[in-house]
Amino acid sequence: MEKRSEHDELTRYIQNVHVKLSNGREVFFDRNGDVPAMSDIVNWQLGSDGVMKHVRVGSYDTAATDGNVFNIDGSRIVWPSGNHQNFRLSLVILILHTKVPTSVCSQSCPLGSRKVIIEGKPSCCFQCVPCPQGEISNQTNSIDCLKCPWNLWPNPGKDRCLPKTTEYLAYEDVLGSTLAALSAISSIIPLSILGLFVHKKSTPIVRANNYTLSCLLLGSISLCFLCSLLFIGYPKPETCLLRQVFFGMAFALSVSCILAKTIMVVFAFMATKPGSSLRKWTKPQVSYIIVFTCSFVQCLLCVFWIYLAPPFPEYNLNTQPGVIIIECNENSPIAFWCMLGYLGFLATISFMVAFIARRLPDSFNEAKFITFSMLAFLSVWISFIPASLSARGKYTVAMEIFAILISSWALVFCMFLPKCYIILFRPDMNSRDHLTVGKNKGRT
Repeated sequence: MEKRSEHDELTRYIQNVHVKLSNGREVFFDRNGDVPAMSDIVNWQLGSDGVMKHVRVGSYDTAATDGNVFNIDGSRIVWPSGNHQNFRLSLVILILHTKVPTSVCSQSCPLGSRKVIIEGKPSCCFQCVPCPQGEISNQTNSIDCLKCPWNLWPNPGKDRCLPKTTEYLAYEDVLGSTLAALSAISSIIPLSILGLFVHKKSTPIVRANNYTLSCLLLGSISLCFLCSLLFIGYPKPETCLLRQVFFGMAFALSVSCILAKTIMVVFAFMATKPGSSLRKWTKPQVSYIIVFTCSFVQCLLCVFWIYLAPPFPEYNLNTQPGVIIIECNENSPIAFWCMLGYLGFLATISFMVAFIARRLPDSFNEAKFITFSMLAFLSVWISFIPASLSARGKYTVAMEIFAILISSWALVFCMFLPKCYIILFRPDMNSRDHLTVGKNKGRT
């Protein structure tokens, strides 16, 4: 501001300067600091001695008080041979198109730029430099550029600030509406399978695979699909606070059910051996305790996260210039990765136990399908880590939703598609005799 004031004061001082020359001519500066154009018109004439002389025959003076800017004394002009009128017209055109000298050695800086003094040259010499990113200049010959407010961004000409565009995964977007529709439709599939299991609960294949745990698993998978909806829409404090917690608890319940089913498969086989002390561990209450304990640990992690460092909505101004990304700040990356890592831990334990039990003698050994489901689950979330780090803005949220949907579908297909196939299309395999063939071969 001091530099600008000094410049304005100097300009006002120059505008008040009037100097009277010895020939009676008055010199002054206009409002731009320029000297009015004053030029003599000369005629080259060949003297009697054979020497070419410059004879003043007129003047061009923009400061003339009588209004006669252009004056020529035709009687003093010695015309060469030829058309005098064409020569005179050419002379007038040449004079009128002569560039008027200015008091500076540089052109005025346009809007969107600022003046920078050239080192080693007079102060009237400068170069025009475009305003840096996020700044504007709405005056010519501006010394400084002005920074736009946080919610505004320069237009392409950098002479005014315009509102920044906002970005978040909205339901109105094609991507957001597509993911929302997939989540809602997908949540119906496990509920439909649950209805089929309830209708066929007396059949051997439903009873042999822990009917209660299967129903609980189908309900939790449906919640996994629905938790994707919390990631879509304008980030609000309540949705930011609950979406990762809801996601973590829904998947913890699902993976805990699968872990309990895996352990119960091993216990059931081990208990069939004569004199085995594991028979008491095959009771349904044991599977409920496993599910409750594993889910409770995840619940504690989420409670500590919310209490110590709750997530909140924020405006991200740094990721993409000119765009305000409205997103949920997890506040504690450690808490987020602990929650996600715990899911990976449960899935890894389930995978290891199911992999060991995959060759147990049984015509319908559920451990095989658990192995495939946990392998797919782990593959999806391991791939999510680099994908989420490379995505930006709303696409980071979309990547997590994709991971939720794909991993949930992996659980549905691997765990329940074979059972639904037998129930609906191979009722001959849904018999006690068929299910006990493998067990009887294992005992003999």
